[in-house]
Amino acid sequence: MLKTAVVKDKARLLTALAAVLGAAAAWRALRPSWQAPVPTWANLPEERLQDFRDALYFPIREFLAGGNPYLPATMFEHWPVRQAFNLYQPYHLVLHAPFALPGYRVGAVAFTLASLVLLVALAVLAAGRLRPHVPLALGTAVIATLLVLSQVGKAQLYVGQVNPLIAVGAAGALLARRDAPKWAAVALALAWLKPQFGLPLAVLLFVRGSQRVAVTGTAVAALASTVAVVPLVVRGGGVGPFLDVIAVNLAHAGETAYGAVDSMTAQRVDAAAVFYRVTGWLPGGAEPLALAGVLVASAVLVRRLDRMGQPAAADLLTCLAVVAAIVHQPGDVLIAVPSLVAVCVVWWRRKCERDWRLGLSVVLLLVPFAHLHFVSEAVREVSSARVDVTVDGVAVVAAWALAAVFAATRRCSAVGTVRT
Repeated sequence: MLKTAVVKDKARLLTALAAVLGAAAAWRALRPSWQAPVPTWANLPEERLQDFRDALYFPIREFLAGGNPYLPATMFEHWPVRQAFNLYQPYHLVLHAPFALPGYRVGAVAFTLASLVLLVALAVLAAGRLRPHVPLALGTAVIATLLVLSQVGKAQLYVGQVNPLIAVGAAGALLARRDAPKWAAVALALAWLKPQFGLPLAVLLFVRGSQRVAVTGTAVAALASTVAVVPLVVRGGGVGPFLDVIAVNLAHAGETAYGAVDSMTAQRVDAAAVFYRVTGWLPGGAEPLALAGVLVASAVLVRRLDRMGQPAAADLLTCLAVVAAIVHQPGDVLIAVPSLVAVCVVWWRRKCERDWRLGLSVVLLLVPFAHLHFVSEAVREVSSARVDVTVDGVAVVAAWALAAVFAATRRCSAVGTVRT
């Protein structure tokens, strides 16, 4: 009895310490939201809240003003943005409208606070994988603190990305796909906010036996988007002109220094872009080939892991496949946090299931989280900028490859049950 009380007291103390450290880190991470200047054409290089500015606030303003934010020329002409508005699901223009209705600074602070709450929600989902071994409050406090201190977590708040919402959606879809398929479908619809998340995740959920979740979640996202698509089609003069705008948007995205597959300065972490930065060679059709290859191989292997009773490893491979298959940035590995924690629990609790390939895959996946500014400066000092922007991609693709090899060569099924 006394021992139990002591353990609970230690857990409460650790929770409090983690919460204090996390609050301090969160305060520091939130400051750019009110320190960043109000955008003008004179301060376009400003990086603080640049994604909020370019991919949320002004695109929604353009949509509400009666224009089409998917047309790059329109955005560059009407608003002080540096990046074109990429092909987010149209429902994004409605879902996030409350953050674009007030003044810029108010919207920026409100959106950053909402993103922080979503990071904490993601930490709650990840901490649930630690139960009953670690109290939920302690696990949440520690994981949330580590997230906000990491480069991946800090980047979400510093540049104003929507990835926290997508990560919660992807995690929810994976966690609830069996016990609560309706909620899993809603979560998948949120992950569809960026199609490069929604498409591969829906495919892999389908082949893993969650057909209803995959189809329903995709349908929900499509139906929600009609609220914005219909006005855009009507304004543009029909379906044909609207599709022409989409084609122009895709062509522009493929030519930018930060997004092109053959850019040496892009920070993309998908297999095709990483292959080019490592070799300097890009075969024709590299992107669709990488998409098909990674998805087909992963589909076969995640089914194998599911049949062998290793859902944690299957979820991790699913998340790695989503990121490696199609255009993604380092911060997109945020979706893998809950499955990464689950794999660590299995590693800790089941000695018979420890495998160096899966363990090294986890370590490599941590590279983008640890790629802080001082690490970037050190890498550039001893090597080059090209190496610095390639390190994360090589780590992510290698993590996927190792997890795939583990899945392909695993010979024994899981014994017993572990809550994951």
